[in-house]
Amino acid sequence: MRLFSNPQLNPARESGWRRRWFDIIYRHDTVPSRNFDLLLIATILLSVVVIMFDSVASFHARYARELYIVEWGFTILFSLEYLLRLATVRRPLRYALSAWGIIDLLSILPTFISLLLPGGQYLQIVRILRILRLFRILRLTQYVEEGGILVGSLWRSRRKIFVFISGILTVVVVFGGLMYVVEGPEHGFTSIPTSMYWAIVTMSTVGFGDIAPQTSLGRFITALLVLIGYSVIAVPTGIYTAELASSIREASHEISRHDHRGCPECGLEGHDPDALHCRHCGHPLPAPIG
Repeated sequence: MRLFSNPQLNPARESGWRRRWFDIIYRHDTVPSRNFDLLLIATILLSVVVIMFDSVASFHARYARELYIVEWGFTILFSLEYLLRLATVRRPLRYALSAWGIIDLLSILPTFISLLLPGGQYLQIVRILRILRLFRILRLTQYVEEGGILVGSLWRSRRKIFVFISGILTVVVVFGGLMYVVEGPEHGFTSIPTSMYWAIVTMSTVGFGDIAPQTSLGRFITALLVLIGYSVIAVPTGIYTAELASSIREASHEISRHDHRGCPECGLEGHDPDALHCRHCGHPLPAPIG
């Protein structure tokens, strides 16, 4: 059985420099690979800090040239790392189109975009997404699984949330058009899209105050829209909470189907009740209790 079953994460060669670098880059259970991951995370954090300081006007005015050189230095390092990742896998295109591959690419593109679009280098802040590798490096897989439950619950409630958003948009269009007729351009409601913006701000109870009704009828409509906003603001929360509770119950039921015998070799738990060997390392399991 191969160590890496995912085709896009199989080494390009079974031996040689590609295999050695594949083990360093993609594995997380050896000293060189762990040091590589920790060094990578430190570099990512340092690059993000540099981007933040570069956005401070006084700091940028004083150290613009130095920051420019440092940012390009980080970009070159990340570009070499990205190319090395592509060179060491068997199917580079599959990795490039994977979630991690896209994140890695997005971490280096902004610097090149800044050559054509001034200010584009600040988009390098997306490099912070690469810090998510920390979950795998520190073996915090349980947190990833919990995050999967949250995302799965959101996905399962997508149709209900879509219907809710459609209803809200309908209310926004109706009240936006109504306020455009009642208040008009002389009171800041210069168009129906502008009035729709006001309706969204009012319904969400944010209330920026840049546009405000001046007539008595307009204020009455505003009060009515605020009440509608308060009445519907808890609807998506309730929808998501119901799906989340259902997902948690299903996950608990799935866990209850497994026993809690820990593998003496690797410590993995959650095996099937009739399992004789660890599903991770193959070591014999203790006899079931009872």
